[in-house]
Amino acid sequence: MKISILTVGDEILIGQVVDTNSAWMGQQLNLAGARVVTVISVGDTMEAIHTGIREALEQGDVVLMTGGLGPTKDDITKKALSEYMGVDMVFHQHTFERITKMFEVWGRPMNEAHRLQCFMPANAEILTNKMGTAPGMWMEYAGKVIVSMPGVPYEMQYLMENEVLPKLKKCFPGQPIAHRTVLTVGEGESHIAEKLEDFEEELPEGFKLAYLPQIGQVRLRITGTGMDEAALHQILDEKAAILKARFADIIYGYGTETLEGAVGKMLKERGLMLATAESCTGGYMAHRITSVAGSSDYFVGSVIAYANEVKMQILGVKAETLDTHGAVSEQTVIEMAEGAVKVLPADVAIAISGIAGPGGGSDTKPVGLAWIAVSNGQMTKTFSIRAGKDRDKNIQYFTVHALNQLRQFLKQL
Repeated sequence: MKISILTVGDEILIGQVVDTNSAWMGQQLNLAGARVVTVISVGDTMEAIHTGIREALEQGDVVLMTGGLGPTKDDITKKALSEYMGVDMVFHQHTFERITKMFEVWGRPMNEAHRLQCFMPANAEILTNKMGTAPGMWMEYAGKVIVSMPGVPYEMQYLMENEVLPKLKKCFPGQPIAHRTVLTVGEGESHIAEKLEDFEEELPEGFKLAYLPQIGQVRLRITGTGMDEAALHQILDEKAAILKARFADIIYGYGTETLEGAVGKMLKERGLMLATAESCTGGYMAHRITSVAGSSDYFVGSVIAYANEVKMQILGVKAETLDTHGAVSEQTVIEMAEGAVKVLPADVAIAISGIAGPGGGSDTKPVGLAWIAVSNGQMTKTFSIRAGKDRDKNIQYFTVHALNQLRQFLKQL
C-alpha cells in the first residue's frame, strides 16, 4: 500500500504552523505495513489543491489529506475535491443533526457557516469525527482512495485510529512490519555505525537498521517485514539482544522511553530523592525531569543559581572558590552539588555550570564548556563537556550529558 500525504493550508507554507500531522501519520502508517511515498503541502487555493491532488494520486494508491474542512470561507478542500472528481456537493443531514446536538450541549448557537459545512462531495462516505464538527470523508476515485480529514491534530488522530486505519487494513491487507528501537546516549552516530558494520551485513533479507540521531543521543531502529509475524518478532528480539550486549554501557532504554524517564525509574527503584542545582541550563534539567508523570516520587526541587550570590547564599559555594576558580569550574560545581544535597535536602544532587553562549567565553573557558558534578554527600563525581556555539543546542546537550552522568552515577549505588 503506497500512501501519499497531502496537507492543505497557507499556515504550513509560511511556517506559522509546523506540520506535525504528516510525521504522526507516517509513524502510524509504517506500523500498519503501509509505505508513505510522498508528503505534499499546498496553499488554500483551488489551483494549488487540484495540483496537490493530481501529484498525490500519481504516486500513491491512497491519498490522505488534512486541512481546509472548517466553517470559514478559506476552507475550500471539499469544493476543490468535488470539482476535481467531477461530482456534485450534497447536503449531509446526519452530519447537520450531529453538529446541531454538539452546539446544544455547548450552549452555543449555530450559524450559517456550520450549515454550509454539512455539504459534502456526493461520492463521500462520511467518517464520524467525535472530536469536532468537521467529519472525515472516504472517497473512491479512478481506482484509488482519497481520504480527507480535519487539520486539527487531535481530530485527525481520532479519525485515523478509529476510522481510517481499520478501513485501510481491510481494503489493503499488507505484509506484517515491526520494529525494535534501542536508545543510546553519550556516543556519536559515526562511532556506533563503525562498530555495527558486521551487524548490518548479517541482517536477513527484509531487515534493516536505521540510525536516528538526536542531540547527544542516537536511536537504533531495527525494522523487519515480509514474513510470518511470529518469526519476524523472534528475529527482531534476537537482533535487539545483540545490540544490548554490545552497547550495554550507553543503552538507557527501548522503544519510546526517554532518558529522563529512565533516570527517574532508577531513582524510584533505589528509593532516592533527587535535586538539581543549575546555572547555565536555567532550570531546563529540572524541566526535563519533571516532564515525567510521577516525578514527585523522586524529585524534591531545584536551585537555579544563575548569579554567584545565589550560589554562595543558598548553596554555600565559598567566595574564595569563585574568586580563585570562577563560576565555571570543577571546584564550583562540587560545592553546588554538595550544597544542594544539604539544603533542599536530597539523597542525590546534580549540579551544572557552564558557558552556553553565544558570548561570555574566553581562551581558557570557551563557549560550550560546562562542568557537571553528581553527589550523594559521601561520593562526588565530576565531568567536563565541550559543545558548540549555539546557545539553545548547548543547553540541550549539557542537559543530556548531565542526565547521562547521573544515570552512570546511580548504577554504582
